[in-house]
Amino acid sequence: MATDELSRVFAALADPTRRDIVARLSEGDATVSQLAEPYQMTLQAIYKHLRVLEEAGLVSRPPGPQPRSVRLEVQALDLMDIWIERHRDRVEQRNRRLDAVLSTMKENEHDQRNTHRS
Repeated sequence: MATDELSRVFAALADPTRRDIVARLSEGDATVSQLAEPYQMTLQAIYKHLRVLEEAGLVSRPPGPQPRSVRLEVQALDLMDIWIERHRDRVEQRNRRLDAVLSTMKENEHDQRNTHRS
């Protein structure tokens, strides 16, 4: 897994406008004009956001005349998913170990109470 690539993906998604663009593209390809519609910003600003997303590998625009559709590139999301799942698995394993320790402590406490009552 390329750390630099992953860093670019997370950095690109740090901006709420870019996250929204990615979310909208998950519904289907769109032109830059269509992507710009809900925002109160210039097309130039949208192009800057798209450039960041393209450099991170999150979106692509095929060469050719305007208007060109912007497409979401799933492999960048897969890269994030792999990283997140690896860390989620570690946290879940740690939580299971903690649950086991707490359960053992609770059982021991329960046993001690019953021993003192007898």
